Order: sequence, then structure tokens, then C-alpha cells
Amino acid sequence: MIEVRPGFETDEDCMPMRRVLFVEDDEALRITQTLYLRKEGFEVVAVPDRVCARRELGEQLFDVVVTDLKLGKESGIDVLRDARELQPDAELLVITGYGSVDTAVAAMKEGAYDYLNKPIDPQRLVHVLNRALEHQGLQRQILHLKDQYAEKAGLNHIVAVSELMQQVLQTIRKVASSSATILIEGESGTGKELMARLIHQASGRTAGPFLGINCGAVPENLLESELFGHVRGSFTGAHKDQKGLFEAADRGTLFLDEIADLSPNFQVKLLRTLQEHKVRRVGDTRETRVDVRVIAATNQDLARLVREGRFRQDLFFRVKVIPVYLPPLRKRPEDILPLAERYLARLSKRMGRRSPLLSESAKRKLLGHEWPGNVRELENTLERALIFKKGDQISAADLALETCLPTQDDDSADSGSWEISLEELEKRHILRVLAHCDENKVKAADVLGIGYNTLWRKLKRYGES
Repeated sequence: MIEVRPGFETDEDCMPMRRVLFVEDDEALRITQTLYLRKEGFEVVAVPDRVCARRELGEQLFDVVVTDLKLGKESGIDVLRDARELQPDAELLVITGYGSVDTAVAAMKEGAYDYLNKPIDPQRLVHVLNRALEHQGLQRQILHLKDQYAEKAGLNHIVAVSELMQQVLQTIRKVASSSATILIEGESGTGKELMARLIHQASGRTAGPFLGINCGAVPENLLESELFGHVRGSFTGAHKDQKGLFEAADRGTLFLDEIADLSPNFQVKLLRTLQEHKVRRVGDTRETRVDVRVIAATNQDLARLVREGRFRQDLFFRVKVIPVYLPPLRKRPEDILPLAERYLARLSKRMGRRSPLLSESAKRKLLGHEWPGNVRELENTLERALIFKKGDQISAADLALETCLPTQDDDSADSGSWEISLEELEKRHILRVLAHCDENKVKAADVLGIGYNTLWRKLKRYGES
């Protein structure tokens, strides 16, 4: 095996080293190509077979993997698969002396960026390597921009360990590419706007704007101007023509939060816009066509409001083309601890400190709480704990939880209990009581009306002792 690892240049203007793993069983070709690539500024590790290639892939990082498709009795396809497993970000190039369409297709299916036929033209190899590196650089830039957007929008803080949230994400993946109107329903604090941003990001409208408005926070006389725009002189203070959010969100997404708070009069105006895909600015006689994907959200039961005559049935069916229901946090306890750890990491980074760990008592307290404020309450609780706790661990005593706020269930202790076993219901109740007693097992056993040893055995069975 020949290994060429030149030192890094000290000139700051010099191009950074580009690391290549070269897999070739022909020793003469392996040596000559390695020396040529070194001359062209590449850092090369050259090996004769799959075993050596896999070892190198496990020990150091490479930008590009170049492999012959025929390595004695071995196949270069297996090298490609190893590279995809161990270093999925590396670009892959293959060399074949047979030039058949079948081998090239097989290599492309395994993720190869390009292939070359023997005999290899060294200049051609360098050219293809540079193109592969350019492609890799563009892919990394795209990923970086996506990560930046996700960080800014909060999309990288979505946690979906539970089956309920997995179903939500599966629905979003199916419908994001369409332009159908979506209604997101869920309690306050479940992350409805975050999901709307996720839908926008996963749609074909991601290059367009994402704009939102809380329909319940704007007076009706101003809401019409906010959504549809106005012309100069249409009312006092209208000093110039102004686009509304529908026009501003053209070719993008408009998020209408708390749509249930719209007055009956304004519901008629919104219905017409959704039907005609046209808006008329306040004070104008002309209509403007808009191409906007509308996502509405509410924390109320729209179907009940329709039955009570407080929400138009025709608008209900217009906005609820695709329903998405976000379950409350208490219905997806599997997500609580992963969410907590994610929030701790993000909030700690913002505060410029190391993220503390959650003690076992803190975890039990988080799992035992009902979370009437859902993920928003969880984030606020952890932020409060970080402000007052400066150590490397957060205990149960550091978590100040609101215990007097009701959940939106009629009876939070029994709601949905028909869906779970008695054992699971008992476990939840015991953990909730233990959390309220600040992890004092003697006090919790007294509240539960059982002996201390009985409580200890149950907690041991739950893995909480």
C-alpha cells in the first residue's frame, strides 16, 4: 500500500488540501496516479483492495473516493457501499476497464457521481475530481443554508419520537407538495406555526415568502387592510397604496393563525378570496389575482363552532381541505425528554454556557406533569431553570411547574384512558403524584394510600427507582 500525505502549505492563499481515497489493485497504476494527483495538489491515500479501503474509511475523512470496479476477485461496488455507510458525504468516482452500460448504471445506483474508462487520462481524472468537489461544495452550501433557515425558523427543534407525531410528519410529507389549503388544529402551545413553516419549507414554494398573521389580534377594520391591502385615500391615514399580505405572499405561503376568531362578516370576505384567488384592496375597484397557499390554524373546535352557528360551514370546508391535528404534549409523553434536551441545548447555546444534564428526579418530574401549556410551557420552564441554575445538572427542585392550570380535557386524569391499559394509567398517576410531592416517596406513598415498599417496587418495575 502506498500512502502519500504531504504537509499543509503555510501560505494562506493556498488552496486547502483535497483528500482522496484511491482504490486500485494495479500497483503501477496506483503509484503513478497517486504521484500525479499529489502533484496537482490532492492529498491521497492509495490502497489495493476493499479491506484496506474500509479500514481507511473508518479511520479518517475523505472528500472523494475513487475506486476501480474490478479489484481482483472483489467488486468496487462493495467499496462504494462501504463509503456510503461510513462516509455518506464523500463524493464517489468509479474506474472501469470494461466500459459497459450495466456497470456504469450499477455504480450510479450506488451513488457514484461519475465514472471513467481505462486507460485513465490523468488530466481527465483531475478534471472529474474537481467537478466532483465543486458539486460537493454546492451540496454543502445548500445544506448549510437549509440548516440556517431551520435554526431561524425553529424547524430543527421538531421532535417526533412518538407514533402520534410520526403520523403528523407523514401527513405533512404527503401533502406539502400540493397547493391545497391546510387547517392545523391543536391546543395553544403545540407548535402550529412551526408546523406551518415546515409545510412551507417542504413545499415547492420554499423560494417564496412565508407570511403570517394572528387573526384574533388585529381589529376587524384593520384586518381587511392587512390582508387585502388598500389604496391611497381609502381611509384616514392611508397616505399611499399598500399591498396586503395576500399579495405580498404571492407564490408563497400565508399562515392565518386563530382563524376561528374571525367575525361572520369577515368570514364572507375571506371565503370569496379563497374561492376566486383574487383580492380587492380597500377602496379599489380592481381585483388582483394571487397565487398563495393558505395554511390556517386554530386552538378551537371549528366543527363545534359551525354547529353553533359561529363559523360558516362553507368557509369551514374551504379551509379544512387537508386537516392536520397536533396532539397535546401529555398525549405524547415519549417526546417530552427528547424535547427537553433539545431545548436545553438551544437555550444554553443562546446563553453562552454548556448545556446541563437532567437528573433522574428532574426527568420523572417532567414526565409526571400534565403540560397544559404544551411545548411552549416546557420551553419556558427550562429557560427559567437555566436562568436560576448555574451548575451542570438540573434537579427536580429547579423545575418550577404550574400545577393549578387545567388542561383542555374535561378531566385530565381520565381523558383518553380508554385508549391505554390500567397498568399504564396507574404508572402515569403514580409518577404525577411523585412529581407533585417533589420526589418525596414517603409523602407520595401517603397520598396514594399505599405502603412505601409497595411504591418502591412499582417504581422499580417502571425503571424509575
